[in-house]
Amino acid sequence: MTPPLVINRERLAACFVLLCETDSPSREEGKIAALLKGIFSDLGADEILEDDSARVTGSDSGNLFIRFRGTAEAEGIFFCCHMDTVEPARGVKVRRQNDTFFSAGDTVLGSDDKSGVAAIIETIRYLRENNVPHGPIEIVLTTCEEIGLLGAKSLDPAMINAKIGYALDSTGIDTVIIGAPAANHLEITVEGVAAHAGLHPEWGINAITLAARALADIPQGRIGDQSTINIGTIEGGVASNIVPERVTVVGEIRSHSEEYLQQLTDEVQRVFERVVQEWDDPSGQARGEPGLSFTARPEFPVMKLDRADKVIRHIGKAARSIGLGLSYKIAGGGSDANILNGYGLPTAIIATGMNHVHSTDEQVKLGDMEKLTRLLIALATAWCGIWDRKGKSV
Repeated sequence: MTPPLVINRERLAACFVLLCETDSPSREEGKIAALLKGIFSDLGADEILEDDSARVTGSDSGNLFIRFRGTAEAEGIFFCCHMDTVEPARGVKVRRQNDTFFSAGDTVLGSDDKSGVAAIIETIRYLRENNVPHGPIEIVLTTCEEIGLLGAKSLDPAMINAKIGYALDSTGIDTVIIGAPAANHLEITVEGVAAHAGLHPEWGINAITLAARALADIPQGRIGDQSTINIGTIEGGVASNIVPERVTVVGEIRSHSEEYLQQLTDEVQRVFERVVQEWDDPSGQARGEPGLSFTARPEFPVMKLDRADKVIRHIGKAARSIGLGLSYKIAGGGSDANILNGYGLPTAIIATGMNHVHSTDEQVKLGDMEKLTRLLIALATAWCGIWDRKGKSV
């Protein structure tokens, strides 16, 4: 008989601390990858593969694919986490206060995304040591997520056999993300003409002034209830006494509608083109004409799942089997799940309990990671009908 679904809390805590204190800033995931290969090897993984994405991402590690064949006739699923963390991420030391984990210093904690990784490891440990029947489990661990989802963008989706999966990468707990926007990255360069600002300003064309006119005219912030536009950086000019000949504006547009995303991108481009085309030389002495370079690069595709989709129905069934209530939400950020869904691999996002991420105030509670682990075990075994609604075996 399968034992009750009780998690070894202190073992989960120790694993989490070990992961966090193994530094892995983006493009430096080699140490954590080596540690994880050893852990999953000790757990009896049937396959541990590393792809060649490092040649594209610039990381010192490729993406990892770990496979457990399963012990029952059931469908397979995959779990996805990223191995990298944002900076400051070197010399991480974990401070535990009761059952909450913080960074002990001036670094991030790393619960984004190591809270998810720790829960996966404890899930496998529980299944193996208790001989719990489960279907095939695949674990996809990516690099360089925090700097543009580069690892996920560089992986070969044919490396993943399961038809549905779950990315463990969101704040909160007992929450499933079923939608996230697509995004375009904007890089806009306005070309002017340099001139001495005191001697011959008439000879110049001020690129910053032209860019400012365009920026004043484009929509920004939240656009309706589906989209956002943000200008993040602007850089140009060389000195206060030189008419600036070039300015580069970098920003992004996000939308839950890819059609509207394109419409907004086109609108921003038209505004910049109009401002440049309508430039007027009041003195007739300018030594040239303004120019424009407008680049919009797709950052990630839209993620849109329906409550009737198999991947959502499955997690609902798993949660009910252990008496867990879930909330389903639409998010405003992008993640590896956007990329995986774009590959045709339906992937929902599960919140891991992490909070205040991307800051030195980052924290996570052991109780939330325990709840996450219970849900992952239920997901891995839901097709086997093991648990009753209180997490007891049937």
